[in-house]
Amino acid sequence: MITCMYSGSQILAVTNRHLCPRPLEEQIPRICSLRPRGIILREKDLPEKEYLDLAEKVLAICRSHQVLCILHSWPDAAARLGCSAIHLPLPLLQSCQGKLSDFTVIGTSVHSPEEAREGEALGATYLTAGHIYATDCKKGVPPRGTDFLREVCRSTSLPVYAIGGIRPDPEQFEEILSCGARGGCMMSQMMQL
Repeated sequence: MITCMYSGSQILAVTNRHLCPRPLEEQIPRICSLRPRGIILREKDLPEKEYLDLAEKVLAICRSHQVLCILHSWPDAAARLGCSAIHLPLPLLQSCQGKLSDFTVIGTSVHSPEEAREGEALGATYLTAGHIYATDCKKGVPPRGTDFLREVCRSTSLPVYAIGGIRPDPEQFEEILSCGARGGCMMSQMMQL
């Protein structure tokens, strides 16, 4: 179990139902009990209709726990559900210019300081930068490390959340905060509570 080693408001939980030992709808309240800054519903393998159905359930759970739910990749689905928070890969953020006025929270994933500056220019309100540490999600791909994270944080005025191999480890968390990150994104730890 993740204990309160640092403020939950410094954590963005990222979903991956394939890592979850129970249905995602049963896992979300467990995550909400930790009071994260938000939950990014990232189920990228789902077609839009299935994603919409799942998002409707997850949004209701998050709202009942007063936890921000950030939908991923499907801005039209988010708008239909009245969700004002979206996370878009940078190419999708580029193609959605002029279509995001209903969103108050807009996140994007970046992999360089140049992409961080571009995300900010395109209207993002926060960034995820990674992958910082070795992770099973990117098996065999070397992590970018904390020097990279420091560069990204220095290149933008937006809040940056480190992603990739983030664990509930106080030393690791202090390390990412010392780079200028606002916090970290956790997937595996959140899916296996």
